Amino acid sequence: MQRDFLLIAVLASSLVARAEDAKKTFHFVDLQEQANQKRLDNMGRGFPGSSLGPLPGGEQTFGGIKFKVGDGLLQLGSTILDMKPEKIVGIKVDARCAKLHILHATCFGGGPNTVGSPLHVKDGTTIGEYRVTFEDKSTAAIPIVYGQDVRDWFYVEAEGGPDRGKIAWNGENERAKEVGAKIRLFQTEWKNPKSDSKLVSIDYIGRKTETPAAPFCVAISLEE
Repeated sequence: MQRDFLLIAVLASSLVARAEDAKKTFHFVDLQEQANQKRLDNMGRGFPGSSLGPLPGGEQTFGGIKFKVGDGLLQLGSTILDMKPEKIVGIKVDARCAKLHILHATCFGGGPNTVGSPLHVKDGTTIGEYRVTFEDKSTAAIPIVYGQDVRDWFYVEAEGGPDRGKIAWNGENERAKEVGAKIRLFQTEWKNPKSDSKLVSIDYIGRKTETPAAPFCVAISLEE
């Protein structure tokens, strides 16, 4: 009898959670105008089969959050990926929101790259930030900390997720199979401290000369 009550309670909680998710309203930030990396092209150092092709495109829901996955994404540079920029500025938003959700990860840092490798990144290392600008010209920073918000998009089975961010999607591509790994993306949620003020734009800023980690952003959603 007690087991039946517990099962009913779990089902009821699940239904409530689904109802709450259904009430959420999302708007998508368009990244395509400033995208500098094709989702279907090889990423990182360009090894064949190292694309985000397995990630489904269009409107998708990951972890209860709706995102719009486009053909292009934003890729920042690093000490390894020196052909990409240190920052991408002026990503247009021009809307109000209660929360901002980011679908992202980084090339290099972990996965098959263990301690001692020039591609390894220590947990707690700041590898970039999103800097939002409001209509009153004030700004706020959303840090990207390795091990807290994101990890390498390539991962091995023994490697855990980030402490603060959530694993939003996982899959595999041909390059990952070759090196005994899989691929994944992470979701960061930022609660807007000025939800009554219009968010005008976002600057995406890396640490190109300081770290091998090369952050990339696949999608950004606004939650009312």
